[in-house]
Amino acid sequence: MTSTSTDRNRRFEGKVVFVTGVARGQGRNHAIRFAQEGARIIGVDLCHDVEHAPYPLATPEDLAETVRRVESAGGAMHAEQADVRDLPALKAAVRAGIERFGRLDVILANAGTYAPLPVQFVSDEAWNETVDINLTGVFHAVKAGVRQLVEQNEGGAIVMTSSTAGIKGMYGSPAYSAAKHGVVGFMRSLALELAPNQIRVNSVHPTSVYTPMIINDVFPKLVAPEHPDPGEDEAAAFLKDMQPMGNPWVEVDDVSNAILFLCSDEARYITGTTLAVDAGALTK
Repeated sequence: MTSTSTDRNRRFEGKVVFVTGVARGQGRNHAIRFAQEGARIIGVDLCHDVEHAPYPLATPEDLAETVRRVESAGGAMHAEQADVRDLPALKAAVRAGIERFGRLDVILANAGTYAPLPVQFVSDEAWNETVDINLTGVFHAVKAGVRQLVEQNEGGAIVMTSSTAGIKGMYGSPAYSAAKHGVVGFMRSLALELAPNQIRVNSVHPTSVYTPMIINDVFPKLVAPEHPDPGEDEAAAFLKDMQPMGNPWVEVDDVSNAILFLCSDEARYITGTTLAVDAGALTK
């Protein structure tokens, strides 16, 4: 039977999606988009700054706003403050969400931070923070929910947010690049492990995304230090050369579109794949 447009707009009716880093940016948008298509959301976010990320992270108020927007989109959400470095906290949040909603179908390991420092200047503490959040945090997100997916025996989908820096090196960001490359190895191994369970595992690789990770007071100073008062225009000028299509960044919806596709039945035989959302950046 051919799906109607209404069916395609409600691809996740009755499904439950677990999202890390849900309080703002990409994670918030993913949660809203899944809710618009019928899903219920389990979401966590740290909601306070970390020592070595040079920009402010999300707040409890941001998380509350995500809940409001998910509910405005017609969804329901179980939200908790939790650190992806804290596996027991993630497990508790997922367990509470499953108790509320009854199941789990999708895991989106989205949380991440960016702390650029060349190797000769990066400290052990900064390295560990970046790797723990961007790589071990992905493992923890999966670990918190994967047994539920297996035991339900109804398939499922896992998408890990990597980066173009997970495919090629990024100057001045060795810890970030190493962690994002590590996500790819983890994804490919997990795809093999879970294929017999019909659970598909993929990663997305955005170029720069128009979120608070780069739209802040700090990032323009890093990329345009010669400018007396750099802002969004200077950041855009720096980033524009990275994409052959000429755009400085992609929008959060561009990444959400890719993730919703990978988690839908339309991608039922796609697993172990690295999907770039990069305006051609990886071809340079």
